[in-house]
Parts: sequence; C-alpha cells; structure tokens
Amino acid sequence: MKYNDAGVNIDEGNLFVNKIKGIVASTFDENVPEGIGGFAGFYAIPFAKNMEYPMLVSSTDGVGTKLKVAIESGILDTVGIDLVAMCVNDLIVTGARPLFFLDYIATGKLSADKSVKVLEGIVEGCKQANASLLGGETAEMPDMYQDGDFDLAGFAVGVVDKPKIINGKGIKEGDWLLGLSSSGFHSNGYSLLRKIFFKELKMKGDEEVAPGVTLNELLLTPTKIYVKEILNLIETCAKIKGMVHITGGGFYENIPRVMPNGLSAKIYPGNMPNLLHYDYLKSLNLVEEKELFRVFNMGIGFVLIVDPFEGEKLLSGNNNNIFKIGEVYKGNEVVVKGVDF
Repeated sequence: MKYNDAGVNIDEGNLFVNKIKGIVASTFDENVPEGIGGFAGFYAIPFAKNMEYPMLVSSTDGVGTKLKVAIESGILDTVGIDLVAMCVNDLIVTGARPLFFLDYIATGKLSADKSVKVLEGIVEGCKQANASLLGGETAEMPDMYQDGDFDLAGFAVGVVDKPKIINGKGIKEGDWLLGLSSSGFHSNGYSLLRKIFFKELKMKGDEEVAPGVTLNELLLTPTKIYVKEILNLIETCAKIKGMVHITGGGFYENIPRVMPNGLSAKIYPGNMPNLLHYDYLKSLNLVEEKELFRVFNMGIGFVLIVDPFEGEKLLSGNNNNIFKIGEVYKGNEVVVKGVDF
C-alpha cells in the first residue's frame, strides 16, 4: 500500500511548497538569512542592541468559524489576512512591533491551488503587518477533516523594549478611551452570524444586503490590521497608557484586561462609527443590544487609553479614524451607556 491509499498525497504537498516559495519570499526583510524548505526559520535581531532590555513577545490565534463561510463560498483569499490580523493585533497591544509570523494549515484533502489562495492572504497580511512569513506547516489529515474543510492557526513573534511596554498601569479615573474603527465583524461571532443568516433566515451568500454588496462580501471583509497605525501613534504619542484589541468577548470582556483594580470604563455607543455590517445586523432585531456588545466590536476594533490632554491632541489631528468612545471611572464593570441601563 502507499500513503496515497490512506488519503495523503505527498506529491500535492510538494507542489504546494514549490508554488509558494516565491510568494513567501516576498515578505522577507534583511533579517531573514534563509529561504523556506528547511526544518526551522531564522531571524536575526541586530537592532536589539539599541534597546535597554529587549523582550520577545508572542501571540497565537485562529480564524474560527469564519472559515466555514470562506469554504462554502469558495472565497479563500481573504481569511489569511484574518489569521495574521488576529495574532498581530493582540501582539501590538503591548507596544511591541511584529518581527515574523508562522502559519499552520490543516486539511482533509490538500489542494495546492486552494491552499495557495489561502497562503496569498497570509502573505498580504504579513505585508500589512511588516512581518516576515518565516515558516509554516501543512498537514493533510483525511480522517480528521471532511473533504474541502481546513483549519488555520497562526503564530506571531515581536519585540519591545521592556521600559516601553504598555500595560495599563498608569490608567486613572477620567482618562479617555479612543476607538479606532474596524472594517466589519473581523473574525469574531461567526457561529452566531452563520446561525442568523444561513440557518434562521435561510439566506444565500450571493444575496445582496445593500446595493452592490453581497452577504458573502459582508461576512468575509478581512479583519483590519492595526500595526502600522498603532506603531506610528506610539512614536508620535508617547503617553498611551493602555491598549485593547476588541476581539472575542467584545467590550465587556476585553477592556477589563488592561484596567487596574477598581477602575473600569463607560462606553458611549453614540460616538462610534456606523458600519453597514452592524447597521444591517441590528436592523434584523434578532439579537439584544447588550449581547451585540458582548460578542462583536460594533465598529471599533482597537482602543487606546490616554489622558484627556493627549486625547484632545489625537482627536484634533485630522484623523477621521479615531473616536472618543468612553471614559475611565471608578467601578468594577464595563458600562455601555444606554444598553446596561
């Protein structure tokens, strides 16, 4: 018997590697001394000598059931961006900058052409994050996944100077929460979204939800990568006290992770941008508003916590992407005004 008889095609795996070598190499910077194909990747850190106490920072994540929308629609070139975004957006909360990224693709039956589409998205995400795609793994497991199904995991590594870590310790009552707009649902809440649109409403992915916008396009809008924007703000605004990536758990679970004991936040929904994604979801009247804020980003994907003086400077900088969405108060629970009471 041959491995192929058990459902694993080694030749298809080799074809995939050969197809992606040039694509992956396009993410390399001067710190990558080797190409792909070995057992491990290398990354030099000569810049660390300019840091007082260089610290490596790592994060890992996946895309979740958003993948089911991609698989069922056949649109595979955006979920790789989501994979990178979910990792690097967590990493930069600390003030770190990404260095390199690793991916893991697991599938029931490997298709080199389909996997290249996924990989192209990962490469695009790495370029947006200024991270080198240093390596990865592709696993063909016919007894674990149905034909056509696949899963993704990502791993990001960055660096930060220890004295410059942003950890929320200086946050105090009266500080402002500034929100950066999201691109849509990002990569959270898709089990609920799929239940609403495909199971309850029996909608098709190619149905229009707005003029010229299909349901699939709405659901597969890539997660916004905040790396360049945040690192630029850190350079120009040295007084950022805390940062939050609004991901799974929405506002109620993510904001407390950066707050000192005895402090929390009041959030003002009326100050948030209006996105088609949430306007359409709310118009269906199928989910209570508190649940929406507990699951989704509601148009704000990333939050900065600064003192009012710094906040005024950022808001007056002609940046239409930053909104004052809340304030720090003495308390133990996040309060979304008009939703909790």
